[in-house]
Amino acid sequence: MGAVIPAKILGLEGQVIKDVVFNEDTGRVRVVCSRDRRRRPVDHRTGRRGSVNRLLRRTVLDVPIGGWPCEVEIEYAETFLSFGQMRVEALPFVSPGVRVTRRYARLIAGMARHMPISAVARHTGLSWDSVKAIECAHLADTIPIPDPRTLSGIRRLGVDEVARAKGQSYFTLVYDLSPGEHYGRILWIKEGRDSAVLLEFLDALSEECADDIEAVALDMGPAYIAAVQKSLPDAAIVFDRFHVMQLFNKVIRDCRRAEFKAAKTLGDLTGQQAIKGSLWLLLSNRDTLKDTDQTRLDQLLAQNQSLSTLYALKEQLQRLWQPGSTSAAMNQRLDDWCGMAEAARITGLAKFVKTLQAHRTGICAYADHPITTSRLEAGNVSIALLRRRARGFRDMTYFKLKIFQLNTRDTPSFLYNTGTPATPLTRLATVGKP
Repeated sequence: MGAVIPAKILGLEGQVIKDVVFNEDTGRVRVVCSRDRRRRPVDHRTGRRGSVNRLLRRTVLDVPIGGWPCEVEIEYAETFLSFGQMRVEALPFVSPGVRVTRRYARLIAGMARHMPISAVARHTGLSWDSVKAIECAHLADTIPIPDPRTLSGIRRLGVDEVARAKGQSYFTLVYDLSPGEHYGRILWIKEGRDSAVLLEFLDALSEECADDIEAVALDMGPAYIAAVQKSLPDAAIVFDRFHVMQLFNKVIRDCRRAEFKAAKTLGDLTGQQAIKGSLWLLLSNRDTLKDTDQTRLDQLLAQNQSLSTLYALKEQLQRLWQPGSTSAAMNQRLDDWCGMAEAARITGLAKFVKTLQAHRTGICAYADHPITTSRLEAGNVSIALLRRRARGFRDMTYFKLKIFQLNTRDTPSFLYNTGTPATPLTRLATVGKP
């Protein structure tokens, strides 16, 4: 006598399992269900209760059973709401928009979070289009997307741009940098990187939310600066160390390139050999280098006065952002550094000094609002990994959903119901031991 499988174990709410059939020819398990007649139908759009107009049948894919693909044949009602108004009843275990169960959609989305769609398709036996459609529908149903009109409690924002693909169109991303559990969440994604794009987000904020914003971390792009100054005139604009040092690293790159060309012109093979492959040494902090790399760096700086001066200026510039500094102290250190840089008379430094002087208010605002864009850069790295894994995105709606998915934690296991999760890092007993 075969065992009876309660529908509750399989999570088929509103269904009664009538039969489980294994087709040896197709290698599929088929679970045949009928609708629970005691259940009153509910409209899937409005949640209104109605009566059964007629019964329909549908087959949906489910997670494999015993390693075999599984499909569930379900019976559901067409709900009669009023004359001329009939809709299909709500099916809580079926993923909306695709003919799969929610747990199977969770399985597909969990795999696609770490694997390319093509790899998920090979593992599941589905087509590429089916995997993408299932994941996209699951993300649209489960990923919360913040609405700027309902945001509250935000004290600090971070704004950055990210490329859809290398050298192609850009997105503007807005992050919540307020201390607390929501630190680093993505609030807004929009195509474009001009002032109007950011203004669309800022203008949508409620007056109370906008008044609470104390500071906004930006790069030095004029478009974002203009948008913040127009929409949030009382908020401080902060240029953090990352973007300042990024500009200075460009000066180091240009100087190194010029020094290598000069050594090549003079036929100085020793100078060329010392400079060749040294960029990462010049851009790295000394305390992160190995002893052998520090020795090589010291040899390079001893041979090249310009690079030695720039490296010393880099270390001095990093000390501008000292913890606990006041705005007056930062302004004084910035003036001292600019004086040393102008005295060095190295190509490119004069332009960099003018940039610092033009943005000194935002740089020194760090003393009053010590926020950085490190979370933004970490987000950019994650988005770059998404692009690389997918080998590019054509569907921008899908791309945005994948970016918003970064706001959510990865579940420990998508094979278990959320009500009874598996214990993380459970150690299995070794065979033969108690």
